[in-house]
Amino acid sequence: MEVKNLCKAYGDRPVLENVSFTVGVGVTALWGPSGVGKTTLLRLLLGLEKPDGGRLVGTDLRWSAVFQEDRLLEGLDAAGNLRFALGPAYDTRAAEAMLEELGLADVGSKPVGAWSGGMKRRLALARALLAPSEAIALDEPFTGLDEENRQRAIRAIRRAAETKPVILVTHDRTELNLLRANIVNL
Repeated sequence: MEVKNLCKAYGDRPVLENVSFTVGVGVTALWGPSGVGKTTLLRLLLGLEKPDGGRLVGTDLRWSAVFQEDRLLEGLDAAGNLRFALGPAYDTRAAEAMLEELGLADVGSKPVGAWSGGMKRRLALARALLAPSEAIALDEPFTGLDEENRQRAIRAIRRAAETKPVILVTHDRTELNLLRANIVNL
């Protein structure tokens, strides 16, 4: 996957100017201060927005994603959210194993609307990691996670990155080292 001289502006305000990099299997981290265009770049890669200039090569893939918002169905439990999102790709054993790995095995049938923010974030991550995809986009996947659950999430992401590209936005450089990420400075 290749990003070549990508440009994007909102009105007369440029957000991305001539951004270029290559992505392969493994974790690629988009790094930079707030407002530099990291989320915009993810949206462009996912095809949710169109660039003003430049080219995206090899990004026409089946993506799964964690957005800044968890986008969960608050009235459903963990299994219900995963079943809804994954449809026929839902696999009970794989879902239970992922929930266990991310520390959510004991949530039972409690609706996610009653969960903490960190629990919701881990379920959003589980959904993205379980979804059939060729690439994964993660926008601040560690938000609201304590150290133990951050480590769980890092291990799960690293495993996914063994076989496909994972593009990630985070503000913590320690996480990037643990993920062995290729860093793209914006």
